[in-house]
Amino acid sequence: MENRVINFMGIAKPTALLSLLMVLASIVALAVKGLTLGLDFTGGTSLELEFSAAPEIREVRETLASNGFDKAVIQTFGADTAVLVRLQQELTDTLGQDVVNALSGLDSKVKLTKADYVGSQVGEELREDGGLGLLLALLTIMVYVAMRFQFKFSVGAVVALFHDVTITLGVFSILGWEFDLNVLAAILALIGYSLNDTIVVFDRIRENFRKLRKETPVSIVNISLTDTLSRTIMTGVTTLLVVVALYLFGGEALVGFSKALIIGILIGTYSSVYIASNLALMMNVTSEDLMEPVKEGAQVDDRP
Repeated sequence: MENRVINFMGIAKPTALLSLLMVLASIVALAVKGLTLGLDFTGGTSLELEFSAAPEIREVRETLASNGFDKAVIQTFGADTAVLVRLQQELTDTLGQDVVNALSGLDSKVKLTKADYVGSQVGEELREDGGLGLLLALLTIMVYVAMRFQFKFSVGAVVALFHDVTITLGVFSILGWEFDLNVLAAILALIGYSLNDTIVVFDRIRENFRKLRKETPVSIVNISLTDTLSRTIMTGVTTLLVVVALYLFGGEALVGFSKALIIGILIGTYSSVYIASNLALMMNVTSEDLMEPVKEGAQVDDRP
């Protein structure tokens, strides 16, 4: 068995340094450049248009840009002929007609069916509620892992999730990708995915700590990670296939969502091995930490 065990912790220090550099770079990018917030957070106008025939989204975007409507977000919804245009500007009496006039060269029968305005106050509330939701999720996870496993494991789990979320947001900041409600939903989904992966690893580590009394903590972690490797790979690959399919065929509305999940799945799989497990070792987790409590009146077997 020992010959088949992969020495994951053999590169624990280099990977810890790499993670630290990635997190610091992400924090600097978020502090200096910030996120390119979408209409959901900044406020703006949402226009629903009906074309006589299914338009090319690229042509719609280029036409609007050439007519002064820069940074417009265009997507189809419902029927192929229904198009949603989102603009980061206030709704006026003439804005809808101006957009229709700009697109009339593509389709003379295009018409405006609905116009809505999302105020900046609503956007501010969404930012605050989204941040509060992430914070509460991390605190709840810390309590849950501490109750199910041990406090040392809960620290590793929360730090790993913070690592995953920060790096994912950092990539969006550095590359200037738009951050909207779909991306926020992907971040929350990422927390659940990464936590599930970490829980599976922790469960096997706890089991092996109780079973392999003569092994060192580092050996037990390596054995546990090797035991769960095939499951981790299969879960990651199958999930990535679905998310990549969403990215390629899901339309513009799901591009940001898919990007965030692709990055998050890769980073989350890595952090379950080299952040969560490594931190548990750094906090000197031992077999005694993970022993089942002895019930009152029960006899304890002290035999070696």
